[in-house]
Amino acid sequence: MRKPMTVDASDKNADGIALMSEVTLKTQDELAAFKIIYPGMPQRDVLNTFRDLRTKLLHKTQGSNCVLLVSSLSSGAGSSLVAMNLATSFALDEQKTAIYIDCNFEDSFSEELIKGSFDVGLMDYLDDASLDLKDIIYSAGIPRVRLIPPGAGDDSSVERLSSPRMVELIQSVKARYPDRFVVLDVPPVGDSSLARILSRVSDMAVLVVPFGKVTSNQVMAGVDAVGEEKFAGLVFNN
Repeated sequence: MRKPMTVDASDKNADGIALMSEVTLKTQDELAAFKIIYPGMPQRDVLNTFRDLRTKLLHKTQGSNCVLLVSSLSSGAGSSLVAMNLATSFALDEQKTAIYIDCNFEDSFSEELIKGSFDVGLMDYLDDASLDLKDIIYSAGIPRVRLIPPGAGDDSSVERLSSPRMVELIQSVKARYPDRFVVLDVPPVGDSSLARILSRVSDMAVLVVPFGKVTSNQVMAGVDAVGEEKFAGLVFNN
């Protein structure tokens, strides 16, 4: 059994960014390879775009932490990358942290990011009541960003992700850490009912749109899936 990456001290002991410990952080070259934003990156327009998105979302929440659902209208839109970069953008503020919860058990971004560095993930937690939340939280190798990988999924994964234990997990993470923003990376609205289900426990939802590849009817269907009252906007991805 592989030894999991060190989780942060705040996950074990209660709270406080000051208590947070980091494993080895990814280099700028590694972040660039994954297309993850970082301060001082050459592509200033990309960095500033995510900063602007963060500012708009914080305006909607009046600066308080939130649960943000990120999905897409179709496969291949790059919503996982947008979700991770939104989590990273929140954590650019040294007084804030973020946790990326990967619900894409069939196409996981987080498993690529921390390949070979975890034993249990979200699905294991949902199946095994003996597991604690701290057992499935890992460092992303990005300052003040944590992640929960999906673990192994199967035909019952949608039902497990819509279970009361999943709802309790999301609510616990938000309530337990007032300085932490929660980003849910959810499969495309057209491929799964998860966006509709998990939007109920989210504060806001962002939909990623592949530029020039969807119709207005698809956009309206996506907004309907997450709920107009939760819908925060579209992100066009080239």
